[in-house]
Amino acid sequence: MGSFEQVNNKVVAAAVAPGREILARRGAMLAYTGDVGFSPVHTGPGGAGGMVGRMVAGEQVPMMVAQGSGTVHYGYRGLYVTIIELDGSGPLSVEADRLVAHDAALQSTVVFLGSQGGIRGAVRGAVSGQGLFTTQLHGYGTAAVLSHGGTIAIPVGGRPVAVDPQAYVAHVGQVNVDISASVGWRDAVGRGSGEAVQLKITGQGTVYVQASEQKL
Repeated sequence: MGSFEQVNNKVVAAAVAPGREILARRGAMLAYTGDVGFSPVHTGPGGAGGMVGRMVAGEQVPMMVAQGSGTVHYGYRGLYVTIIELDGSGPLSVEADRLVAHDAALQSTVVFLGSQGGIRGAVRGAVSGQGLFTTQLHGYGTAAVLSHGGTIAIPVGGRPVAVDPQAYVAHVGQVNVDISASVGWRDAVGRGSGEAVQLKITGQGTVYVQASEQKL
């Protein structure tokens, strides 16, 4: 069983113990019980949870680490929270602003997807040529991600899965994400249509899709 428990659709409870710290975005702590302390996370080499490079290219989401012994309740701005378990079979890929909390034992890296990469905002990145950065969590543990209206978990394997870029939340496993467009990039940006531009997801894993096209 993971260290996170779903309290309701918008709140999770995380068990904190010596050697089992929790990292969460600043402002996400709602309440706690027990002897728990909080401190900012150092994002340079050797920082908690392997947070190297987390503060670059729009990934500027200040993090806090919870240490000690107790239970911490997390939520953020009334958004829905989904718990995702990582079993070591593949990384969790999610944009930093959607990652609300995770086990500090998970190693975190920032990956440049390039102008051909997908994920939320992929069309804008492809047009500008700037590409995108996304956060990846590796190892064994639990993470909690944010969404509008909750998420559905769609298995990836066999046939490709097509997802509207604005509805995409995260994916886990050995998964590839590409952009598919039936019109020119500039037309697609102007229309903002999931029918015109889609993320084509292949491989083996799970993709999490929110019940809205609304951004955080």
